Amino acid sequence: MSARRLLAAAASVPLAIAGLATPAAAHVLTQPNPVSAYSLTTGRLWSAVAALLGLAGMIIGGLALARAAGRIGTGSGRRGAIVALVTGLAGMVIGGLVVAAAEGGPGTGYGIVGGYVALVVGLIATVLGGLALARSHRATASPRPRTG
Repeated sequence: MSARRLLAAAASVPLAIAGLATPAAAHVLTQPNPVSAYSLTTGRLWSAVAALLGLAGMIIGGLALARAAGRIGTGSGRRGAIVALVTGLAGMVIGGLVVAAAEGGPGTGYGIVGGYVALVVGLIATVLGGLALARSHRATASPRPRTG
């Protein structure tokens, strides 16, 4: 390829990119119809489901952590820790998918705020479930001596 053709091709590439980017820029500048704050869209529904899963995992993880510490009940809290891990991870995955699929910011109906809430709550549930699981392993490995 000659230098002249190479320079011509290099000069035409930015023009082609600008020509292809113009319709995309026009699409971004025109806002879609606004969504009511009270309408339940699919993005908002999935983010609410994810946040509720994470919240349930957080509650179960806290109870399992208290049970593994010997504060509540007589069990080790292993089953609750596993349930908290699973529900926390499920909430995080669904929340992450909602955030990844959102095409707009807060208030557009894509559920991005609920997705971020689900990520945080799911992370807390996963940490609580992991702590309870580790504590239940310790409790079963070396049982506490009984007094009295």
